[in-house]
Amino acid sequence: MKKLTATLSACLLMGLPAVAQQNYVSQVWVSDQGDGTYKNPVLYVDYSDPDACRVGDDFYMTSSSFNSLPALQILHSKDLVNWTIIGAAVPYALPPVTDEGPEHGNRVWAPCFRHHNGEFYIFWGDPDQGAYMVKATDPAGPWSEPVLVKPGKGIIDTTPLWDDDGRVYMAHAYAGSRAGLKSILAICELSADATKAITHSRIVYDGHATQPTIEGPKFYKRNGYYYMFAPGGGVATGWQTVLRSKNIYGPYEERIVMMKGDTPVNGPHQGAWVDTLTGEDWFLHFQDVGAYGRIIHLQPMKWENDWPIIGEPVKGKPWGKPILTYKKPNVGKTYPICTPQESDEFDGYTLSPQWQWHANINEKWAYYAGDKGYVRLYSYPVPENYKSLWDIPNLLLQKTPAPNFTATMKVTFDPDQRYYGERTGLVVMGLNYALLSFENTEAGLVLSQNECTKADRGGTESVNDQVTLKNNTVYLRVQFSDTGEKIKASEGGTDMVVMCEFSYSTDGKKYNKLGKPFQAREGKWIGAKIGTFCTRPHMVTNDGGWADVDWFRITQ
Repeated sequence: MKKLTATLSACLLMGLPAVAQQNYVSQVWVSDQGDGTYKNPVLYVDYSDPDACRVGDDFYMTSSSFNSLPALQILHSKDLVNWTIIGAAVPYALPPVTDEGPEHGNRVWAPCFRHHNGEFYIFWGDPDQGAYMVKATDPAGPWSEPVLVKPGKGIIDTTPLWDDDGRVYMAHAYAGSRAGLKSILAICELSADATKAITHSRIVYDGHATQPTIEGPKFYKRNGYYYMFAPGGGVATGWQTVLRSKNIYGPYEERIVMMKGDTPVNGPHQGAWVDTLTGEDWFLHFQDVGAYGRIIHLQPMKWENDWPIIGEPVKGKPWGKPILTYKKPNVGKTYPICTPQESDEFDGYTLSPQWQWHANINEKWAYYAGDKGYVRLYSYPVPENYKSLWDIPNLLLQKTPAPNFTATMKVTFDPDQRYYGERTGLVVMGLNYALLSFENTEAGLVLSQNECTKADRGGTESVNDQVTLKNNTVYLRVQFSDTGEKIKASEGGTDMVVMCEFSYSTDGKKYNKLGKPFQAREGKWIGAKIGTFCTRPHMVTNDGGWADVDWFRITQ
């Protein structure tokens, strides 16, 4: 089988050609119920800190990508429920481009997606460098090179606003881990082309008393009010707050507009207000579910006395609570069901858009042999200080797509016979990780099920079980299961217990379990990821072997 085939008004300008919906439909999670309703989450995928805008009848969304490349993946929808990936705003390298190792949890935090005067803009905060911006006339790319708009350690969650008088502003938060101060929001003025801050930032809101850990502002203007939609209370247990003022520098009134209430949706906050051509208002936000990352919900939204209420209104309260099922947005038409790409037959000549490398991309890592129907991963030397795959930049990974699913890959391994230690495999990556490791050893080709705990703290792999194989082509599989159990989360609240079981086959029909069940964990600010790699020992630098991945499939 082969591959399946700013003000708010600044986001609403007409005239951009529609991007055609792709026809990929997931086997494991579809939000569209096919009867005019949808279920949350609309994306059971780790698109953390989402932001979106509408241009004509097209919706575009991006999210935090941290250290992963291509960065700032761009999703497109016609109805806010059915989404497909159309590209990435930073395709190759994040500054500094000389970085070669993984920058776990760093780089791209909480972007803001806007459209102004015929151009798309994405702003984001790099907590170690400052506020960056890229722009494009087509959201599918190409995008400009990143511009450092405002240097400064700890500047995060940047969001621009083009005011009615032509002046440009940027609101942002501060990361306490870098700035030494958090729970505040600030505003600075930018140059007319939005490439440079021309004033110091002025703190306009202090949330220490009532909105602890307020961050992630999104800046809008409506009916003469300046609004900042900003989450408070922390990732796992917080709520959605809205600030408003008649003056851009405040003082700002505050109101909580969405809380968990009696729903199972913990920490419902941080996202994007968008509207439809038919006049409806909607809000996209995330929910942190631990190993699966921060998944995306869609909530109805309405205005009362120039304040928004998000979700199902709560009687006697100025806020709403998350809905689990609801009628789809009225966009004037009905569109086919589609979901972000997952399975890959590797029939193309470039990287399919669901995949991301673990660090700035080295063009020598892979050969996309579309005419042959595989991607060839060349073995790449591990770093000198190698302890585990946590240190490896050439991990080819994608986000998990559902609470229950199976990932299977077919790989043919051709190691260099001059030495031992080259390996490939199937990995579930996070703070703890596990894998099926296919390695060239003195005993021949050995397939083992390995596990690494506390990889982020220097942990190393242990072998749970292994077998020797004669054939260099093998089918590797991992099955994810949401057990329904809960554990205490590191940031408060509870996380889902997600178990993974590994198996392999030599004929693609009969699968044999190998090793022991593994409890998946999130990565650094991201959910667990699945994928593959090909490495060789550090000292071997003059060429090596490779792994040909024929396909990678996500099934029930």
